Amino acid sequence: MSKIALVDDDRNILTSVAMTLEAEGFEVETYNDGQQALDAFNRKLPDMAVFDIKMPRMDGMDLLQRVRQKTAMPVIFLTSKDDEIDEVLGLRMGADDYVKKPFSQRLLVERIRALLRRQEVLSGEEVTEVEASQVMTRGELKMDPARHAVTWKGKDVSLTVTEFLLLQALAQRPGFVKSRDQLMDVAYDDQVYVDDRTIDSHIKRLRKKMRSVDNDFSAIETLYGIGYRYNEE
Repeated sequence: MSKIALVDDDRNILTSVAMTLEAEGFEVETYNDGQQALDAFNRKLPDMAVFDIKMPRMDGMDLLQRVRQKTAMPVIFLTSKDDEIDEVLGLRMGADDYVKKPFSQRLLVERIRALLRRQEVLSGEEVTEVEASQVMTRGELKMDPARHAVTWKGKDVSLTVTEFLLLQALAQRPGFVKSRDQLMDVAYDDQVYVDDRTIDSHIKRLRKKMRSVDNDFSAIETLYGIGYRYNEE
């Protein structure tokens, strides 16, 4: 049974979403603000979390920043329906996905299940022993799917589930272009629609993380109007 943390200062949302998720077979923990959630996460992490952005004491952005210092745990943001800045900033800070308020609880459940399935694939629970033991090497890049581990020039790079899947898809065939639609298929289930801006934000975050260990990192190339390509260095 997967454990989901819900963090929102709206008690009505907490209660209704928790009831829905519990009916779907999830274990749910609820928190009214970011600080309360962070204190609990420092004791024990859930399998994934859903954060509202605008909260007292510690907002969702600040909470995500602190969580990302410790873990690549999947995170979904709840954003205001008209606030595109929140969506883009949240993705660039390391959120895996976002859902706009007011939202369909069925959509939220589908997004949660999609993220958990992707997490299971990367943990090796849905791959054979031979596949899980294979480490992909592309020039200075090494990726170990079974351990969700990435190194560049021997230095560890901590990636979220979505970032890992996107990098893996690009690096599997150096020199070949992947369109945004192809990358969407890799990172998201068929039932989940995301727009081009979402993929672009994840790629920008991925590049930033790679450049944090190597200022000269340039292996991911943008082909404007077409997509992205990994160039082996």
